[in-house]
Parts: sequence; C-alpha cells; structure tokens
Amino acid sequence: MSKVCQITGKKVMVGNNVSHSNRKTKRKFFVNLFTKKLYLPEEDRWISLKVSAAGLRIINKNGLAAALKNAQQKGYITNF
Repeated sequence: MSKVCQITGKKVMVGNNVSHSNRKTKRKFFVNLFTKKLYLPEEDRWISLKVSAAGLRIINKNGLAAALKNAQQKGYITNF
C-alpha cells in the first residue's frame, strides 16, 4: 500500500539535499506513518488505518467518527 495518511491525505514529498558546496541531489521526505487498529464504538468493531502523527492528533481532538467522515468527504478513504 502507498505511503499516504488515510485521515489527512499527507504523502511523500520530493525535494533536494543541499550540500555545503550547494550541490543539489534529489531526496524524498517521508510521512511519519503508523498502522493503527482503532475501535469504532458506533459500529462496535475495530478498524485498521494507516495514519500519520498529525492524523492521530486529529482523531484525538475530533473523535474517530468525525475524522473518518471528514476524510471520506475529502476522498482520502473510500470505505472503512
């Protein structure tokens, strides 16, 4: 599966390594992803998500059901 957060939609970014002599080579900035099993009490089941650290903070702040609904509206997840 790709390295994309299912709550925030964050994905790998591309940039440059810049040396002391100012030479530039391509590099990737990876997302801080975790595979987490979270309990959804509305449906009385566990779901498995690939979530970034920022996504976990959003889940803690807004609640899992609200975060899933928002992510589904934005098109980050199709079904959960």
